[in-house]
Amino acid sequence: MAKMKHTEPEFTRERDEMRPISVEFDFTQNALASVLYKQGSTVVLACATKAPRLPRWFPRDATRGWVNAEYSLMPGSTDTRFNRERRGAKGRTMEIERLVARSLRGVIDLEALGPLALTVDCDILNADGGTRCASITAASLALRQAIRRLIASGDCLPLDMRPAHGGDAPTLTAEQAAAHEMAVMPHDVAAVSVGVVGDGIYLDLDYILDSNADVDMNVVMTSDGNYVEIQGTGEESTFTEAQLADMLSLARKGIGELNTLQSDLLK
Repeated sequence: MAKMKHTEPEFTRERDEMRPISVEFDFTQNALASVLYKQGSTVVLACATKAPRLPRWFPRDATRGWVNAEYSLMPGSTDTRFNRERRGAKGRTMEIERLVARSLRGVIDLEALGPLALTVDCDILNADGGTRCASITAASLALRQAIRRLIASGDCLPLDMRPAHGGDAPTLTAEQAAAHEMAVMPHDVAAVSVGVVGDGIYLDLDYILDSNADVDMNVVMTSDGNYVEIQGTGEESTFTEAQLADMLSLARKGIGELNTLQSDLLK
């Protein structure tokens, strides 16, 4: 059992065990795709939407698209009210939404996507640790569902099948649609937290574990086993190379489970 600095929780999971996860698709009606994602007591609503045009800094005849992300803690997501950031995102929020966006672009071929601009909004309805990691995993689910729908509607097509201006979009066969989906988004992406707490290394830190961690790390990986980003910090301690290897190994295990979940949900 970890030695807690502030409070002693009832810890019922094994050190290498993920929190329970549940997913509800199409939680909202107006988004192109939406996912209500629960990981333990952390709850994320991820909504993917298509903009009417590419960002202004894209050339007029662009053949590639863009994927962005935004992140926000809802006022009631924390134990004391979180003030809305009405004057723009603050430092932590900007850091997290850039991380989510980088993670999504790590598994998207923007040329295959075509001249489309997509945004995935990650709103934290309840925060109990690991909100940035849960946002990445949920956003990947929403993004793939959105891409499938854009392919089905004829808005996302292979380059050689895109109609001239004003022309009718061709209808893809099921095999063509599946192949194009894998061209646009060949892999999923997921993230998990790990940390050194007391005398042990723990997977998928909730708030109590995170607030008591001597070292905490967020690991983002694609489903083909490549890293997108590793954020590791010794909060009140240093860590050894052996501990780093153990944390990465445990993160890889957890992300493998998340990738399997993503694949099963989206079959």
